Amino acid sequence: MTAPILYVDADACPVKAEALRVAERHGVSVRIVSNGGIRPSPHPLVQTVIVPEGPDAADDWIAERIGPGDVCVTGDIPLAKRCLDAGAQALRHDGEAFTPSNIGHALAMRELMADLRSAAPLAAGGGGRPFAKADRSRFLEALDRALRKARG
Repeated sequence: MTAPILYVDADACPVKAEALRVAERHGVSVRIVSNGGIRPSPHPLVQTVIVPEGPDAADDWIAERIGPGDVCVTGDIPLAKRCLDAGAQALRHDGEAFTPSNIGHALAMRELMADLRSAAPLAAGGGGRPFAKADRSRFLEALDRALRKARG
């Protein structure tokens, strides 16, 4: 079995530093994927990948490369589905794991919220709740579990 790779969908990711810290503890290579605006990491385990501007360019780059045993950190539900379909694990920034049993519900809720926003854009409200310290802690624990599982 090949060593797992940790892919980080880095645009708007609040846990890049935490992901690197856990990956370093496990000796896992990291791909930080973004369409720009981030400083490349000098860390030897990290490859910073800057993709062209455009919708889903980072998602496509990750989805084309991720495979069984790998882990992806993303808030993007369609990308998480693509990762699961490839046999990888996917985690939200708050540590919640996307799984085959919950990804359908997550996609349906995403579509419902998009429909509500388009039907009443002024009444739809702003994003979700703010990212909290407890979310960061849950993420660290969840990523540690995911990488232990990936390493077998």
